[in-house]
Amino acid sequence: MENSSGQGKASTVPAEIDRWNWGAFFLNWIWGIGNNTFIALLMFVPLVNMVMPFVLGAKGSAWAWRNKQWDSVEHFRKVQRAWAKWSIVVVVAIVGLFVAMFMTITAAMKSSEAYKLASERLLSNPQAVSVLGEPISTGSPTGNIEVSGPSGYANISFSVEGASRTGTVYVQAEKDLGQWEITRSLLEVDGSGERISLK
Repeated sequence: MENSSGQGKASTVPAEIDRWNWGAFFLNWIWGIGNNTFIALLMFVPLVNMVMPFVLGAKGSAWAWRNKQWDSVEHFRKVQRAWAKWSIVVVVAIVGLFVAMFMTITAAMKSSEAYKLASERLLSNPQAVSVLGEPISTGSPTGNIEVSGPSGYANISFSVEGASRTGTVYVQAEKDLGQWEITRSLLEVDGSGERISLK
């Protein structure tokens, strides 16, 4: 078959390359610039960018063949395989970064004074202990903690599980002159809607 790559709409796309393109799907606009497929820049248009990765994945190979001169089908496939491999590396790196950030933030919140005080208050509350049943374990907190020097504010929640019941603890705390103090905390028991103030 004659090599007709780079001739735009006049190019005949070989059947063996007209298939899903992972490089175009994951690296979209970067892949588009590298393959003279500038329609990929639509990734910068809001809403359109939600659909474009799938369009590029499905149509990318054909567009790249038409938009750029290739030495041969094998040359094209070799380059696209390289794009696919790099796209996997980039995706794995990004996912790994987000997981590391999430774990770091979670660990920091779990070691915070506000979380520790709230956990102690829960475990020392006779009514909460009676409802949940011992032993009681606490989950990782979510929410936000803001600290600025000796001052700070925390608004967090975390799951709790006892021998009998489970629930969620909601906490508000303030840091003043370097000292954390719980301003409000309560336990919401799952299933019953019961709310116990943790004093």
